[in-house]
Amino acid sequence: MKKKMLVAGLIVAIPLALAAVFMLYPTRAKGEETQAQGMEVKVDNFTFNPGTLTVPVNSTVTWVNKDDIPHVIASNDGLFKSKALDTDQKYPYTFTKAGTYSYYCSIHPKMQGKIVVQ
Repeated sequence: MKKKMLVAGLIVAIPLALAAVFMLYPTRAKGEETQAQGMEVKVDNFTFNPGTLTVPVNSTVTWVNKDDIPHVIASNDGLFKSKALDTDQKYPYTFTKAGTYSYYCSIHPKMQGKIVVQ
């Protein structure tokens, strides 16, 4: 009888424990919006990761090229533009005003990303 009660208790407790873990550590899809942790965008495999990055005003975002081909980081509105970044080269830019800043790689225009400054 005690074994049945123990098993019944585990059947209830395990899913509750898993639910608590997922609430504490939510998962994100690749490229989904994230709060700035390192305020870094990795350029790799013809993508920007994260695709959307949210940062506070006066934050410096740094793009790091992890591809083996060059990329140029350029804002859609002409506010900023990097030189051609080779592998492991970085481009920092400081965002001083709140807003949403869309950007792309001017060499590979299908590569697009967004910085949200709050």
